[in-house]
Amino acid sequence: MRALLKQTDFVFFWAARFVATLAVQIQAVTIGWQVYTLARETGHNEGQGAFLLGMVGLAQFIPLFFLTLTAGETADRHDRKMIVTAAIGVDVLCAAGLGLLAWSGHTALWPIFAIAVLFGAGRAFLSPASSAMGPMLVPRPLLPRAIAWNSLSWQSASIIGPALGGLLCAISPATAFGASVGLFLLGGLLLTFIRQSTKPVVQPGSRWTLIKEGLAYTWDNKIVFGSISLDLFAVLLGGATALLPVFARDVLHVGAEGFGILRAAPAVGATLVAVFLASHQIRRRAGLLMFGAVAVFGAATVVFGLSKWTWLSVAALVVLGGADMVSVYIRQTLVQLVTPDPMRGRVAAVSGLFISASNELGEFESGVAARFLGPVGAAVFGGVGALIVTGAWAKMFPELRKADRLA
Repeated sequence: MRALLKQTDFVFFWAARFVATLAVQIQAVTIGWQVYTLARETGHNEGQGAFLLGMVGLAQFIPLFFLTLTAGETADRHDRKMIVTAAIGVDVLCAAGLGLLAWSGHTALWPIFAIAVLFGAGRAFLSPASSAMGPMLVPRPLLPRAIAWNSLSWQSASIIGPALGGLLCAISPATAFGASVGLFLLGGLLLTFIRQSTKPVVQPGSRWTLIKEGLAYTWDNKIVFGSISLDLFAVLLGGATALLPVFARDVLHVGAEGFGILRAAPAVGATLVAVFLASHQIRRRAGLLMFGAVAVFGAATVVFGLSKWTWLSVAALVVLGGADMVSVYIRQTLVQLVTPDPMRGRVAAVSGLFISASNELGEFESGVAARFLGPVGAAVFGGVGALIVTGAWAKMFPELRKADRLA
């Protein structure tokens, strides 16, 4: 660890990625809360509000779907630091625009959806470039440790950010969006201190050839494809956290303050597990541990959906967050370890597309399911689906199930 901390460029990158991911997650959560609140206040019923909440995820996913592969190829051809900086600039504009809408009391939904599309476009370029940039900043012998800490940074921020966003929403959406602006600016400032070159060695071939190579590598490497597709389908189905505004307002009746507590609960579990993983490396049976964590994630989602008590709902979300931390930590580390540097941008883009599909399309799926099954039925349906996916993937991807050491 002392050797890794001496790599100052990596430390600045690690901090920049952490605060930028916090900002992304705060912004994403606040958009959802604002849309559902405005929908209910303007006469939409619970099911219609949940559906509109799901449409926010779809609005963010559409640009991600169309731009991600191009963004991955761009990250393997151009300066990765410049791409990350430009993407953060787009996110600053989005957060500022949303903050102004919230501060002015604007009640129309279409401007929020329009900004959500632009927000998704910025994230399409941010994710692959930042994922591919980290391993360039450390010597080869330190790469496994750097990958582990980089994954830990991203995943911790991805789960702590929504919790912080929920707490800030209890103050006001404008406050939450303002916090996102500040964090994005801090992330951009930290990137300016990186001195090493972050331009990759460009591989020969046309843009389409490079994109096809990335897709082929992801498909052929069963550890990579199995791990990212497991995350896709498990989280796509088990995305109960997307319905937290509905549960807070209309199921548990705990309001904005309770929404903040519910949103913080997965972060508590994730943080406890992250602290443990930071000092206790997973040394054996990584694949089995990942499948076990996804199964726990599904079971905790079912408990959350059926719970009528706030304390039990919070406890289920704590367990859910901790299980998700184990799963994603192992997946991210495995994918980075088996991918050569010239391919990192493209593979990270495909992985990012799967992650975005699981998150944003998961929000859409949860919203649609809640429209027809109600929020409780949608959560239970998703949790059971995640359990089924875990068993199916364990059988279909024996290479992933047998993955042993994270080295």
